[in-house]
Amino acid sequence: MDARVRKPVGHPMPEIAAFVAELKAAFGDAVIDEAIRRGKAGEPTFYARENGRSVGTASTSEHNVWRVDKTLHDRHYCAGCDGACVGQDIQCSQVAEFASKVGR
Repeated sequence: MDARVRKPVGHPMPEIAAFVAELKAAFGDAVIDEAIRRGKAGEPTFYARENGRSVGTASTSEHNVWRVDKTLHDRHYCAGCDGACVGQDIQCSQVAEFASKVGR
């Protein structure tokens, strides 16, 4: 008798899953898990949409909405990042080196 074998299905929201994994690596599991839990419970602390699926609670206003584009997709997550590298196309560890070269 032939038994059917099911192939494992990939994550239904693979880009969001990868992004959340990077956030957890940068900020810690507890902080991100809490934001997601609160978003699922109805608070506008976490909302994601991909491939026709959504999770969490969307913000009620367009005032406090953060749109993710390719800039964030290519963002470096450095240990101890203070945000100095945002929008610079370099890692934060390179910001001080660059500043010393240009005399800042």
